Amino acid sequence: MSKPSILTTVVGSYPVPEWLVALPSQQALIDATRVVFKTQEMAGIDVVADGELYRFDINHPDTNGMIEYFIRPMSGIRSQITRSDIHEFQKIPGMGFRAEPAGVVEGPVDEGTLNLLRDYQRARSLTDHEMKFTLTGPHMLCKTLMDHHYKSRSDLALAIGRALAKQVADLDPDVLQVDEANITGHPEEGDWAAESINLVLDGCPPRQEKGGSYLFW
Repeated sequence: MSKPSILTTVVGSYPVPEWLVALPSQQALIDATRVVFKTQEMAGIDVVADGELYRFDINHPDTNGMIEYFIRPMSGIRSQITRSDIHEFQKIPGMGFRAEPAGVVEGPVDEGTLNLLRDYQRARSLTDHEMKFTLTGPHMLCKTLMDHHYKSRSDLALAIGRALAKQVADLDPDVLQVDEANITGHPEEGDWAAESINLVLDGCPPRQEKGGSYLFW
């Protein structure tokens, strides 16, 4: 059967099973990810996604830890938030979508101990289907931080973009999806947001398929 010209996929995130929340472990995460993949495969989805279950924090008050998963391991960012940090953050215009910052930037931002390759390899081993790998983009991440170092939201986004580009350089997904939920509400930031996002996409190695080189996102 020939491949359809338009492939189906899913948004990326998936409801976390109650049994994974109740008894989290590496094996339970693997089992839950297998269920996510199998559900999509049985539904006939062409490009499956891992469900992002490993990023979930049941105790997080705002976004279930999806942002903190990327922010906390990065160098240059303090994740221990004080009461004065929260008070300062709440005075920043446009931050009403969060109760407190994901972190405070106090030095040059780099990848630190973030390890998306480990997450990708775990997911890749659990399905033979074409697979999409997702990550939160630099614009969205920078908008959740309080910046005491760059003093420029665009410079911070570029630094995060460079850090993420290092991460995706070792990945080889069929589709790389950069999630950006904040740009639609701030079109005036589109130019520098696009520049930081392109850093991430340019970091992904070209796909080799049927003699050609392809990069999907």
